[in-house]
Amino acid sequence: MTEAKLPRLGINIDHIATVRNARGGEHPDPVAGAWAAIQAGADGITAHLREDRRHMRDADMVRLQLLCESENIPLNMELAATDEMLKIALDLKPKAVCVVPERREERTTEGGLDVVGGHNHIAPIVRELAANGSRVSLFIEAVDAQIRAAASTDAQVVEFHTGAYAHAFDDGDQEKADVYLETFRSGAKLADELGLEVHFGHGLTFENVAPVAAIPECMELNIGHFIIGEAIFMGLEPAIKEMRRIATEARA
Repeated sequence: MTEAKLPRLGINIDHIATVRNARGGEHPDPVAGAWAAIQAGADGITAHLREDRRHMRDADMVRLQLLCESENIPLNMELAATDEMLKIALDLKPKAVCVVPERREERTTEGGLDVVGGHNHIAPIVRELAANGSRVSLFIEAVDAQIRAAASTDAQVVEFHTGAYAHAFDDGDQEKADVYLETFRSGAKLADELGLEVHFGHGLTFENVAPVAAIPECMELNIGHFIIGEAIFMGLEPAIKEMRRIATEARA
């Protein structure tokens, strides 16, 4: 059983790159954003190198890795289970890799990875990444079959997709949100029993994060879009500190 600790806070800096790419050029620089997040107390930096490079670029990932190594902060590279991304991750050697589903037509990640259906494809990728020194996470729904399939790979972590919960909460459907929370609680217990560390991410905000952070097995929250958006109004450091305050108080 996992010893209860405060959840780490990973900051996803993808959408700094989204703003940059809207005009082209080099500004704002997502690596500068990562530096600012580290200075504000982020426990890790997350970045998704998509196949279509809609936000992060290959050169960004190299610079991020150098920054995170110099600051002794883990870079969590999100990637699709493809040969191209596997090769990049093997060369880059980030501290952490999170394998996520990816479709070209989606606006953002829309659900969890199907580890059950794709086990024969995913497991060798996980094995190579783990053997290369990266801590591997699988981004999945909090469903027993997916959790057990994840545990049968060399992955050390599962990250539960919180997008549907966030939508229900934001729509004011508390009954539906509570159903998702219960699946998170039971899923986190099962994952912990199977030896997997439990993370949560997608769609989390100041308003909806506390019940997720309160789950005892929750060891890490990965949050990007909301914090980058709030930084426009209140600054990146205050946004990060406020998210940490809420998550910390949820475990009190």
